[in-house]
Amino acid sequence: MKTLLVIAPNNGLAAAMRAALDPERYRVLCHVDLREDELLLTSASVDACILDVELTTVEPIRLIERARKALPKAPLLLYTSDSHWSWEEDAYLKGASYILDKPVRGRLLNSILERLFVQSQADPPSPAPPRNHSEIKPAAADDRMPARMLELLRNYSSILTHSLCAESLLKEFLLLLREIVGVNRAAIFLRPASVAAAADTGQTRRLRSVCAIGLTPGLLEHFELTLESGIGAYVFRNGRLLRREGPEASADTQMQREFELLGAQVAIPILDRESMLGVAALDGRVTGETLSNEELALIFHLLEQLGMAVKNIRAHDQMSADHDMMSGIVGQLKNGCVVIGRDLSILHVNDIALKCFGRPDRRLEFNDLPQGIGSKVFETLHGGRPLVEFKYQSNTLPPARYQVIITPFRRGEEATPSAALVMIEDSGPAERLRNLEIETANLRLVRQMAERLAHEIGNAVVPISTHQQLFKERAADPEFQQSLAGAMEEGIKRVSRLVDQMRFLARDRIGKMEQVPVKQLIEEAFREARSYHPATTVLLQYETSEEPLTLSCDRLGLQHAFAEIILNALQANSNACQVQVRTRSETDSSGARWARIEVQDSGAGFTNEAADKAPEPFFTTRNVGLGLGLAVTNKIIQTHSGKLEIPAPRSGSPGLVRVSLPMAASPKHE
Repeated sequence: MKTLLVIAPNNGLAAAMRAALDPERYRVLCHVDLREDELLLTSASVDACILDVELTTVEPIRLIERARKALPKAPLLLYTSDSHWSWEEDAYLKGASYILDKPVRGRLLNSILERLFVQSQADPPSPAPPRNHSEIKPAAADDRMPARMLELLRNYSSILTHSLCAESLLKEFLLLLREIVGVNRAAIFLRPASVAAAADTGQTRRLRSVCAIGLTPGLLEHFELTLESGIGAYVFRNGRLLRREGPEASADTQMQREFELLGAQVAIPILDRESMLGVAALDGRVTGETLSNEELALIFHLLEQLGMAVKNIRAHDQMSADHDMMSGIVGQLKNGCVVIGRDLSILHVNDIALKCFGRPDRRLEFNDLPQGIGSKVFETLHGGRPLVEFKYQSNTLPPARYQVIITPFRRGEEATPSAALVMIEDSGPAERLRNLEIETANLRLVRQMAERLAHEIGNAVVPISTHQQLFKERAADPEFQQSLAGAMEEGIKRVSRLVDQMRFLARDRIGKMEQVPVKQLIEEAFREARSYHPATTVLLQYETSEEPLTLSCDRLGLQHAFAEIILNALQANSNACQVQVRTRSETDSSGARWARIEVQDSGAGFTNEAADKAPEPFFTTRNVGLGLGLAVTNKIIQTHSGKLEIPAPRSGSPGLVRVSLPMAASPKHE
């Protein structure tokens, strides 16, 4: 009888399995929220484990890891009603045998269990029959050659203990070569390490000695080969060994001179299967005999393996240098930085991050990360999400707020990240700096507004104050009375307009809504603008291409907005005060209807700077006024869900202001 252990949040799955399986063949045990210590106690009697999980979070993966640790040989089946392919992939990688969808299907479950247990009970292979020792014959002399080659390879493999130091590796190789074949003198020349990533120019085409045996060090300090001529050039072009007595060397005086200086008989290329790294110059044996062709062929292949080792050493050195440089850069960052590998190991952490996590002893494990950060790192590594950015608040006293950014690293085109970079920034100083900048900007705005208001109100009050000083002396003078009345009227107009501008700037919502014809709205705005303009003759030309348009709006607000636009148009040309207003309706791509209202003056038009800055507060091209007219207009139109535009000016064209308002707007009311 086989024992099946079901780990589930309730007994439903176990009951369904008992109903689907033969009770004489299978015994079903059920545990709810089984702890790891209980799992270890029951592991000896369990033949298979079934988990009832939802593969949508990281918790089932951790449960699979605990179950696989306690039951390393038992098959692991998962029943789920909701899953994601990425978590299913992780479940299979963690050791799940099958992932089945609920509900329990009896025939399928019996078939899977039978298949699992048949595989585990397969007959072991039968032992080989004993050999008849009388048939064993001593090996011949030629049969001992493989053993000699294995001994050679064993000795050669001992140089791998120096595989991270190129100089020691090459020195040990030459000493081993002398011990094996008895070579008298030998020298190894290599190209510079930068040749792998640089063009073959300048110093990269020279080969310098890195180690030698049987030669004086002083000779090699001032001797080098080159890829332009001599031994180095021949080996580089042909990629095969060169003999001193060969016809190629005999016909080249530079080759003969290089062979003579080195006391060598043969030059062998050192390849890395892609390019030539260097040249090995070898003499004959210490007995005076030359090396055979078989020995030279074997040395050629050994040097090829040596070239691969040198290439790997250089790549390792480059990676180490890059790692040290990146570690220095990360260590100097003002933000906390943690690099976490896919196996949840901490690859790097800087001092700022250690302080953030309260680990000044520089021993940081993945379990030391706060749960809120650790869970998101796990999801990023296993789910492949491109970027996670969130706020995190520590439990320290006083609590600190951090901005955390998690960025996955991928190798090439791999979909699954190989590591994750966690950047931690203390948002407290940044927020304080941002608030300070806002306060400073507000103070500058208040200062600028106070200066402009004081100037404008002063200009309005000065004529009244002057008449007030002369009032007692000339009160009965009709001319004085007329002048006083004009000064008071002008001052009240300027102050009233200023008050209206301040009131509309302070409002964020629309007042009372009314159905107002656009033509009536423009005419009332024209009369209001005309009251602020000294010219006696002004002209309004109103054009519409269709039936009269009607807007649902705050009548007083929009009237003031268009009055400011028309007043700017009147002020554009004091000689010919003419304003043209054109209206039409349009339907956009979404089917919404808009009222387009264009106001054109008879002046010289906007400059590029004025077109860009006209809606900004306190921008004006005149010597008087606050420069709030179009700023107030823009604010009112925006509260009506509309848009104010000043098209790009064209040379010689009059100024044009375009207003777009929704025909069926539903703005918020006060």
